[in-house]
Amino acid sequence: MCTAWVDGANGVAHHLAQNFDFAVVAAADVPTLRAHARTRGWDRLRLLSASNNTFKYDLGSEDRAGHQDSAVSVLTRDADGTPRHFYTAHPWMAPDVKERGIDLLAPIWHFMDLTPQGRGDWYTSLDYGTVVRAA
Repeated sequence: MCTAWVDGANGVAHHLAQNFDFAVVAAADVPTLRAHARTRGWDRLRLLSASNNTFKYDLGSEDRAGHQDSAVSVLTRDADGTPRHFYTAHPWMAPDVKERGIDLLAPIWHFMDLTPQGRGDWYTSLDYGTVVRAA
């Protein structure tokens, strides 16, 4: 699901950049992250690696054992430039609801929810074939 979420963020990143700094932080090392970004056509995103630091742990998307979860975090800067953690959301809404916590940020679900069958138990795939970019 993270890849689908980032696909959507890539599509609107140029709009977001007019209002605030936006970056995607991943656990992958830089070469792996860049290679994956190329295969996905992510050409509008600022991608950062957290492979050699505690960023994911510090913001609650990785536990002490290294198990990872997604998260969306907002950080701000005080007037003196000091960074502050403002907000973090996770996909899980409750122990028994493992998804939907960040659905509002993924238009895929909104389109599916408009159909009679809804989203059902559908999950995204990493392989739909070649990503095609409009000219």
